[in-house]
Amino acid sequence: MNNETAPDPTLAGFRKSIDNIDAALIHMLAERFRITKAVGEYKATSHLPASDPGREERQIARLRALATEADLDPEFSEKFIRFVIDEVIRHHMQAKNGK
Repeated sequence: MNNETAPDPTLAGFRKSIDNIDAALIHMLAERFRITKAVGEYKATSHLPASDPGREERQIARLRALATEADLDPEFSEKFIRFVIDEVIRHHMQAKNGK
C-alpha cells in the first residue's frame, strides 16, 4: 500500500513560483557581486578604502524605506543588506591585499 498522497496542485504552484524567485535572486546576486568585484579592484588600484560607512548607512536607510513600501520587514531587509555589504567589504579587502 502506498502512503503517499497525490501532490497538491496549489502547493506545487506556489513552490514553482518560489523556485523561480530563488533562481532570479541568485542570478541578481551574482550580477551584483560581479559589479562590486570591479568596484573592489578599482578601489584597490586607486588606493581607496575598502568600505564607505556613509554610503553603507545611506543604502541601508534607502533599502529599509523600500522594504516598508513593499510591505517587507525592514529589520529583515537591513540584516540581509548588511550581510551582503559585509561580504562585499571582505572581497574589497582581498583585492586591496592582492588576493
